[in-house]
Amino acid sequence: MIDIIKKSMLQSNRARLAPQPLEAQARFWWKMKWKGLALAPGVAVGRAFVAQSRSAPTANQRVSDPSEVDLEQRRFDQACAISLTELQDLADRTEKQLGAESGAIFRAHALLLQDPLLLSKVKSLIVEKSIRAESAVQSTREEFAQMFSRIQDPVLQERMADVNDVFNRLLGHLGEEQVAPPEGDDPLILVSQEILPSMAGRWLEKGRFSAILTESGGSTGHGAILARSLGIPAITGLRGLLKHVHTGTALVVDAREGLVVADPGPEALAAYRKMAREYASIFGRLVENRAKKSVTADGRTIELLANVNNAADARMATANGACGVGLYRTEYLFLTHPTVPDEEEQVGVYREVIEAAPGRRAVLRTLDLGGDKQVPWLGTQHEANPFMGFRSIRMVRKHPEFFRTQVRAILRAGIHGQIQILFPMVSHLEELRQLRREVRRCMVDLARRGIPHVDSVPLGILVEVPSAAFMIRQLLPEVDFVSIGTNDLIQYFMAADRDNPKVAHLCEPFNPAVFRLLHHVAKACASAGKPVTLCGEMAGRPRCLLPLLGMGITRLSMTPAVMPTVREAVSRTRLETCGEILRKVKRFRTFSGARRYLTKATLEVLPDLEIIDT
Repeated sequence: MIDIIKKSMLQSNRARLAPQPLEAQARFWWKMKWKGLALAPGVAVGRAFVAQSRSAPTANQRVSDPSEVDLEQRRFDQACAISLTELQDLADRTEKQLGAESGAIFRAHALLLQDPLLLSKVKSLIVEKSIRAESAVQSTREEFAQMFSRIQDPVLQERMADVNDVFNRLLGHLGEEQVAPPEGDDPLILVSQEILPSMAGRWLEKGRFSAILTESGGSTGHGAILARSLGIPAITGLRGLLKHVHTGTALVVDAREGLVVADPGPEALAAYRKMAREYASIFGRLVENRAKKSVTADGRTIELLANVNNAADARMATANGACGVGLYRTEYLFLTHPTVPDEEEQVGVYREVIEAAPGRRAVLRTLDLGGDKQVPWLGTQHEANPFMGFRSIRMVRKHPEFFRTQVRAILRAGIHGQIQILFPMVSHLEELRQLRREVRRCMVDLARRGIPHVDSVPLGILVEVPSAAFMIRQLLPEVDFVSIGTNDLIQYFMAADRDNPKVAHLCEPFNPAVFRLLHHVAKACASAGKPVTLCGEMAGRPRCLLPLLGMGITRLSMTPAVMPTVREAVSRTRLETCGEILRKVKRFRTFSGARRYLTKATLEVLPDLEIIDT
């Protein structure tokens, strides 16, 4: 470690900046260190801000003065009133889009919130024990849980989930004084159990943090995707971090090697600050190439498209020189919305993204909810394996009007640019044909009502289920284009949850079997004359670039933050060598052998690889 830090002080910014395993004689440089999985490269120095999930209040949080009992009762009444208004609005919206059955879930929640037994129980506890409203609600929740646990009927036992939803909503409104990051310019490092979509809107997109550290998550999970989109260093799989790191703890983050250091000494701080400046200098030079076209050394144009969640991402894509939006994840509107966005609201949001997209070109993926992307108004899903369960496009049969509302909104917003519609999670031909019929039905509906919309739109599938990859030749006649979603495709192909740290390593893209599967899809698309885009996190990994180009894949969609790196790698690459690199990778028998070979091949065209890639 000491040798590496000394070299970082002396060598140029092409030096490999990754610290080696801790030497015994270097222990005085810091108090504690952790090694995790690097998600997004970079080096950062700052103080921790710990954002843990709100813990359940204890039952003995007493008021400091008996006169505050009335105040606590009023706080409880106010939380009930706000929750009731929310639930009634949610029930109306859900019933309109998903049907009476789904809306009834929230009407039942509203009835529970008006139950005299529940209300009197909470208020009695506040008065009799002189405790805060949160504690009274939590105590009542625990009493309900014990009551439900004695019920033998499994159907009634499952209703405890609805009761918990009501209590969580109350506690949320009673606890809205949640600590926010301090204002100022001092660099902060976000420390959390995991990255949630709500954090993006509240904190992350405001540029307050210089790095992200989590205990759970995988290299292609949604936390990783969010971190890369922000262009800041990120590490996951840091077990025990939250036990020892508190808000204000001084931290060093080396996301090249997945290393985190707590309370570093002055020598280590100086060395890592220098490393951070060198990384920023290299990346800054790469960003300057955003005006350059993405062209290989032998003159072949490679389209670099952007994966985005919102209009801010689309504007960042334009700033980084993207030639369009290759994947707009429309579900993030729904994940961060307090209720169900109606058609007019969706039209407005989609239009904003389309108008912000480079060249107003955008591929809009229909809702990909379920798995780890749950919304309360679809009802509580109890599934043994939600990632392979009732999710994404599979919800269309049960909630057709919900899907039609989104499709109509997309068709209406589409008049403001050049759009394509992408269907996720398609696994067989009958599914695809049903989706095409639904789009035609929406077009007829809009035309009948005289509402402006695009009357012709290219339709494509996101190949992320192995059955679709193997049946690609049968699906191609029914689509106008294909996108390959390597994040989910690899996790399903490898039977490994990409957000589970124990098996997430299996979802790394360097398995020779993965390259063989992708090449099978690419060859089929080329034979059918259908354009193909690779839009998983793999598209932004420089080590994967050469074999992908060797497959003939010349459209890559990635997070805007990594585009400068990929553009630089493209400009130094000759396509004539990529085919041979692909053939060699496919012949490897091991994951590690393929990765070592690709690292060596990529270093020849991108010497700074070890600094700017994980």
